[in-house]
Amino acid sequence: MMIKEGVLENPKPSSVFGQHVMPFIPAGKVGFRSGIYMASTDELYLKVKGKGGHGAMPHLNIDPVLITSHLIVAMQQIVSRVANPILPSVLSFGKVIANGATNVIPDEVYIEGTFRTLDEKWREEAHQRMLDLAHQLVESMGGKLEFEIRKGYPTLYNDEALTARAKQHAIDYLGAENVVDLSIWMAAEDFAFFSQTAPSCFYRLGTRNEARGIISSVHTPTFDIEENALQIGTGLMAWLAICELQSA
Repeated sequence: MMIKEGVLENPKPSSVFGQHVMPFIPAGKVGFRSGIYMASTDELYLKVKGKGGHGAMPHLNIDPVLITSHLIVAMQQIVSRVANPILPSVLSFGKVIANGATNVIPDEVYIEGTFRTLDEKWREEAHQRMLDLAHQLVESMGGKLEFEIRKGYPTLYNDEALTARAKQHAIDYLGAENVVDLSIWMAAEDFAFFSQTAPSCFYRLGTRNEARGIISSVHTPTFDIEENALQIGTGLMAWLAICELQSA
């Protein structure tokens, strides 16, 4: 929404920086990765429709629970047998609702999941393969399917030249021993929209302190940070801005 409303125009930025906490990196350190860093993310919403009835008379029903079980297993093969094995992809289903009973087969089953990858071309291909496979499988077993793919964040790409400069600036500011290299990360980030539009660098601020028990991941009820990291975070962000403005 910000990009659509012109935040990257008039003036057009020469570089964009993003900073995000990382509880797996000790406080006092920061991490960088050049090139593709974080995954795209899409939300999957499926409704498998059958014909419910008594569990003791399955021959009179079209069991959406059974169909769904086949569907979930079959869709995993898109990642394990269709995707290039050197290209990371994740397909996970975290919500399945089959609101029947011990002896009642429901009329429908509701599923929600996520698909993530690091390649936009494969992302589009995978969407179509999921749609085709799901509809064909469900219909072959007598059911009907509603399938919506809500396209989310794109892949996050760190500009090589900008990230190399930023990493060196961080070394100058914090010392080489406090600047680490990052691996790809299959989580997603809305900063990726900036990275698809302008030269960008999204890096990590370490917030871990094992001595104080500050070790929990983000999005958990026990998440915490070593607050001394805040001084490093604000200082480094200002230092990167100064260095970039001086080199412009």
